[in-house]
Amino acid sequence: MAPHPKTILMTLPLGSRVVVRYRIEDGLTDALGDLVARDGVSCTINGRRGAVVVSLDAVIAAKPVPPPPPRRSAVPGRGI
Repeated sequence: MAPHPKTILMTLPLGSRVVVRYRIEDGLTDALGDLVARDGVSCTINGRRGAVVVSLDAVIAAKPVPPPPPRRSAVPGRGI
């Protein structure tokens, strides 16, 4: 049996890259980024759009993910 998502978030080392699915008023949403802080009631995920504080009671799934792939360099002669 898989560990509870809250257990995963409480035991992963800070700095781990994670994806977290959690409840919001209109349904569900995801946070993808580095786990930068946590306490007994919430965790903070720092992603591309900034930091998101997620209540652990709202979390329905969580798992570690690998680092993002390296950025591709621009091809000369092609617009961005």
